[in-house]
Amino acid sequence: MNVVIMGCGRVGAQLAALLDEDGHKVAILDMEPYSFRRLPANFQGTALVGDGTDEDSLKRAGIEEADAFVAVTQGDNRNVMAAQIAKHIFNVPKVVCRIYDPLREEMYHTLGLETISPTTVGARLLRDVIVG
Repeated sequence: MNVVIMGCGRVGAQLAALLDEDGHKVAILDMEPYSFRRLPANFQGTALVGDGTDEDSLKRAGIEEADAFVAVTQGDNRNVMAAQIAKHIFNVPKVVCRIYDPLREEMYHTLGLETISPTTVGARLLRDVIVG
């Protein structure tokens, strides 16, 4: 599978490493070159400085051949914008976007984006641990 990831924070770097270990082709974009320090030394994918809301940056990352696109920056708005671009302009088959705000996550999900809210997921996990 060919995957493009926007955001090389903790989650993006970890996801890139896992997919790379599984033998997938991975390109990861971040606007801050220092972020790539989070990638393991044996990472075989491509790390590119660029903006995932910029079509030229996405093309350099291989979005036109991507099977999946994942937006995991710290900004909900950037993640949604990049996901929309990947889905509607480049017709990437699988697009997933992280949204911290549970209200926004629900709204964007109803608009057809595949979304994950770590806020909601984390709260549910904590509830399950507390309640048993």
